[in-house]
Amino acid sequence: NVDWLEQAMESAQSYLEFSGFSRQGLIDQLSSEFGEQFTIEQATFGVDYSNADWNAEAAESARSYLDGSGFSCQGLIDQLASPYGSQFTIEQATYGASQTGIC
Repeated sequence: NVDWLEQAMESAQSYLEFSGFSRQGLIDQLSSEFGEQFTIEQATFGVDYSNADWNAEAAESARSYLDGSGFSCQGLIDQLASPYGSQFTIEQATYGASQTGIC
């Protein structure tokens, strides 16, 4: 049944319009008991078929972090890449931080 895939993709795209998410962060959100409650497999498919630009999402997330508080370049990269933060890859986090002009 492809209905769940369509729903997962739509949910993923909705979250991406709202805020900057990493691939893993979005999978976690969609599969969370406090989120959409998709299975991990369903969330992963939905996220992977959402056609997200993860570098653009990292840049959006970086700008959002800077709006709320001060970071050094390395501190922002660390926050974006942290498993307890945004969960971007190091490459995506570095790109996102560089787009803010602080690096």
